[in-house]
Amino acid sequence: MTTATDPLAELHAARRNHWNSWVATHAEMKPDGQALRYLGETTTWRQLHDRSGRFADALARRGVGKGDRVMLITLNNPEFVEAVLGINRIGAIAVPVNFRLTPGELAYLVSDCTPKVVVTDAVLAPLVGAIRAQGEEPGEHIVIGGERGVEAQTTYADAIAEEGAPHEPVDVPEDSTALIMYTSGTTGRPKGAMLSYENLTAQSLTCIRVFRLFDEEGRALCAAPMFHIAALGSIAPSLQLGGVTVIHPLQEFDPAALLDTLEAEQITSIFLVPVQWQAVCAEQQARPRDLVLRNISWGAAPSTDTILRAMSETFPDALNCAVFGQTEMSPITCALDGDDALRKLGSVGKVIPTLQARVVDAFGEPVAPGEVGEIVYRGPTTMSGYWNKPEETAEAFEGGWFHSGDLVRMDDEGFVYVVDRKKDMIISGGENIYCAEVENTIAGHPRIREVAVIGRKDDEWGEVPVAVVALNEDEGPDLSLEELTEWLRDKLAGFKRPKHLVVVDELPRNASGKVVKGTLRSEHGSVGV
Repeated sequence: MTTATDPLAELHAARRNHWNSWVATHAEMKPDGQALRYLGETTTWRQLHDRSGRFADALARRGVGKGDRVMLITLNNPEFVEAVLGINRIGAIAVPVNFRLTPGELAYLVSDCTPKVVVTDAVLAPLVGAIRAQGEEPGEHIVIGGERGVEAQTTYADAIAEEGAPHEPVDVPEDSTALIMYTSGTTGRPKGAMLSYENLTAQSLTCIRVFRLFDEEGRALCAAPMFHIAALGSIAPSLQLGGVTVIHPLQEFDPAALLDTLEAEQITSIFLVPVQWQAVCAEQQARPRDLVLRNISWGAAPSTDTILRAMSETFPDALNCAVFGQTEMSPITCALDGDDALRKLGSVGKVIPTLQARVVDAFGEPVAPGEVGEIVYRGPTTMSGYWNKPEETAEAFEGGWFHSGDLVRMDDEGFVYVVDRKKDMIISGGENIYCAEVENTIAGHPRIREVAVIGRKDDEWGEVPVAVVALNEDEGPDLSLEELTEWLRDKLAGFKRPKHLVVVDELPRNASGKVVKGTLRSEHGSVGV
């Protein structure tokens, strides 16, 4: 382990570029400036640097060192940010995981990454006992907001207040793994994408360019769950530029409460999924707040022209931008400026300039513009691989490109249109049906608020498409399959039109706002439903 007395350590400390060095810079240059805001309370840059350092000390005293894993099962709070920085400060790897997973699912993640310490909120602390009941040991348990004296637990407050030797400074090269971010596992067991400090720096610069974050006066609202790369990726530019991150507590989505926060905190930047923007626009039009938004962004699902026009009319002075990507890419790969959103309705935008991308066929050969193929990437935001899974890593990087699993077409201007995930494509009567293409078309129906398309086994055709829709809240009978089919007659080929229609109150979504198609398949993918 390299110590501070080693001249090389001092040299590296002077030139390393990752988020702990950014925080150290702001703590030195503007110690009393706001770094984090949460429920009206401020964490300054000096406090963030000091508290993350003391958490690093506590971890080191517990035997955590370079390359070790620390799991985080927490809600949104400032301690999450402090903990990630503290973990990385000693060269360890932070592993944020979804607290909504079952004990069995969490136990699998523990067995995969073998953490030495697990950090939870008090309300989530029972999950650790449930994981142990599954036969896995997640390591020493540190609890944010917990009470002293609970067996097998240490409170976070006590950990950072402990007396004892500080950690030995560690040189952490930029290509070291900072995070293991588990994918949703829609095609099998979750895989841990290893993201480096280089990845996160490149992601930060991507956000700065896409959202035009050119000064340190920005105030970004982090409303996504912090275990998701969309949240950590959005925090990175604020840490780099020295802007303020306002952490929104996780709760049932309330557009009125969110708008009140935007006004009270004078938020300049926010990301939401389209269905949330629809509710926010309606609430803002009904009861306007005094807002200073500079950029509004969306993604994780396609948007309709109705929602895009509502966003433009409701927030005319804000840059409107869509982003697209995936965990393995840190995550942004494509961006669509608001000026192109209606002209290129259904597109996820152009590939960001720092990435190389191709659209290829099953043999890895580029396809012609307008043809469907898999989009593959190279560039500085690309993960280094899947944790503990060399075969899956080799498959993902076959031919020297990262294979995204997204089937797309790219037009002659370079705009990308996602037509499906490779694993979600429906084959009906020998014809390929791309669910995203069908969904984007159906989403334009005036009665439909949101839609997902899945396949259902069929004796004649093998599979047929099923549209699961949530309707706008207006009076009138439910939309019928016959009405939808007639509306689609001149918009989609006959084999692409849904053969079944299911009306639901709302679509099931995961923490990142993406529709959980596995749930829809189990509930509506069987004959006779």
